[in-house]
Amino acid sequence: MSSNKYAESLFLDAGAVLKGHFLLTSGLHSPVYWEKFRILQYPQHTSRLCQMIAGHFSNDDIEVVIGPTTGGIILAYEVARFMGIRGIFAEKTGDGQRSLKRGFEIKPGEKVLLVDDVLTTGKSVREVIDVIRRANGHLAGIGVLVDRSEKDLQLGAPLYSCIRSETVTYRPEECPLCLDGMPLIKPGSSEV
Repeated sequence: MSSNKYAESLFLDAGAVLKGHFLLTSGLHSPVYWEKFRILQYPQHTSRLCQMIAGHFSNDDIEVVIGPTTGGIILAYEVARFMGIRGIFAEKTGDGQRSLKRGFEIKPGEKVLLVDDVLTTGKSVREVIDVIRRANGHLAGIGVLVDRSEKDLQLGAPLYSCIRSETVTYRPEECPLCLDGMPLIKPGSSEV
């Protein structure tokens, strides 16, 4: 079984691939939602996925792993544990940016691996890239559990995903699910 199929089987077994009409954090609509917390609730599944990310970047001399709050915290620490290095996270500030708090730092030139759960538009990943740039760190790679983006997001570093699942999204005004009258579900806890 390929690593992509294996990772997908973990999500399916955890009931983390939902079908319906979903409002994504990006404001887009989709008939599929990858509920990362249904997979993250199982330490053994999370560990296997993080081991895949850590293994992919094992020869890149990574010095620190960073993720965005909230799911990225778990992933950053678990990937860092496998790599034997520090794991930190970037939090949202009052102005909607992200920053390092709690005494976390990225040293100038330090090689950083950015990890996140589900990549759709790249918004949270770009916010963390800004944190790394402001600290003068070196973005060495990006690892995600699921890459569901519809196009190459040009993030400026090698991207590895445990699962590559190009999933259709719609702008609300063009959503056929809305036109069919299907109820819209807002999963997760983020404000759109």
